Amino acid sequence: MMTGVVLADVVSKNPNYLKRGKIDKVHIANYLKKELRKHNYTIIKDPTGTSPFKLIENFSPRKGDCGTAGHFWKENKVRIYTDFGNIEIELFQNTKFHRSNFIYLTKKNYFDDTQFYRVINNFVIQAGNSDNRKISQKRKKIGRYLLPNDLDKGYSHERGMVSMPSSLVDNPYKMASPFEFFIVQSKNGAHHLDGNYTVFGKVTSGINTVDKIAATPTDDLDWPLQNIYIKRVEIIE
Repeated sequence: MMTGVVLADVVSKNPNYLKRGKIDKVHIANYLKKELRKHNYTIIKDPTGTSPFKLIENFSPRKGDCGTAGHFWKENKVRIYTDFGNIEIELFQNTKFHRSNFIYLTKKNYFDDTQFYRVINNFVIQAGNSDNRKISQKRKKIGRYLLPNDLDKGYSHERGMVSMPSSLVDNPYKMASPFEFFIVQSKNGAHHLDGNYTVFGKVTSGINTVDKIAATPTDDLDWPLQNIYIKRVEIIE
């Protein structure tokens, strides 16, 4: 069994591993390695070197392991609050980089006050960005990184699926920008996106909210004429 572990999970349980408000990744990584080796886990480095995640081989959750062992697999359902209603999403366990990243950013309160900034009716609604300077400051504080793709997990861009856009940089490995996501709203799906973008979750409640957002008027760049904010995102399970 394998799973992705975000370094912030260690930080959340061990606040001493924060330095001047920023994650000291080296310190945390060393702590994580030490704890895992106590339980005979093997650490495999991300070959791309661009993500704050590690892979763990032979992961077998036992009560008390690393303080949070069983905790990783429980965090797979979130609720998004908007003025149009709430959207509940199940994050797929086998898309380990993307699921862990979404939980990581939720714990960092990154999505609070971001917007649905690209809305195309009968296609997708895209969120996680804003023209507010505070959001760019949040990104700067969290740090710049890309996610290795979680493609070929058997998911397709059906209606209600949650996916992540690729980075705008030269991107032959289809790595994803970690801060933004989109929800497929089209009843016919968006299957032409398969193989290029990672589907990492699905809407389990609130698809009517997705439809309401998709129906709002937009400008020529697909930005809603009325700003649609994500008030907050919370982990519900």
